[in-house]
Amino acid sequence: MSTFDDYSARFTRAALQREGRVLEITLHDGNGGSLVWDEPAHRELPDLFHAVGSDAENRVVILTGAGDSFCAAGDSSGFPSPLTSQSWDKIFTEGRRLLENLLGIEVPIIAAVNGPATWHAELAVLSDIVIASEDMVLQDVAHFPYAVPGDGVHTVWPTLLGANRGRYFLLTKQQIGAQEAKELGIVNEVLAKDAVLPRARELAQFLMTSDPLTLKYTRLALTQKLRRAVLEDLAFGLALEGLGAVQV
Repeated sequence: MSTFDDYSARFTRAALQREGRVLEITLHDGNGGSLVWDEPAHRELPDLFHAVGSDAENRVVILTGAGDSFCAAGDSSGFPSPLTSQSWDKIFTEGRRLLENLLGIEVPIIAAVNGPATWHAELAVLSDIVIASEDMVLQDVAHFPYAVPGDGVHTVWPTLLGANRGRYFLLTKQQIGAQEAKELGIVNEVLAKDAVLPRARELAQFLMTSDPLTLKYTRLALTQKLRRAVLEDLAFGLALEGLGAVQV
């Protein structure tokens, strides 16, 4: 078991604060700006989610981003190049643990999506409740046609959007705005930017009126299907992504 003091200041890509037993995770770029998906984010977030899930004092988690976007940029400079089977193993391991540990958090998660989410948007939309700003855009920028979309997005998006819409989303780099995302059932509420986090906090307080075991077991019940799909498909997708990327 971990405690808040053990991990609260450990990560360079997330700021953590806890009021009562509501934990807020604000993803950022290491300098307080919006998260850029880089090697430290890829390496740290699996451990962050594991630490959060191992802390029995957490009852509700709010996941949000710093600045004007949730995550709308990437930086590949810190990743191995050229990729080999040995260097891909690190990405394979971290990629599996990223989603497995996120879904392994056994308390409800509320996403306060503060702007565009075009890199690893699945981290937000896998939450139990998704509140989005009016300027939010969902997209999968990082993969096809440059790489196989195999790091979980191949499972998450067809599951959330439906098989055909999900495949279209990944193959065409489709952008889905906030209102369309709400109509499709991916987002629950669309609000002005400055209202997103306060609404997430309000919902967190409502969830806190439930007893701890009800919160825990409800989260387990509602995520079981997603967890099973990720466990069955994620390693396979990452293997295909690696086969398409590595140089031997």
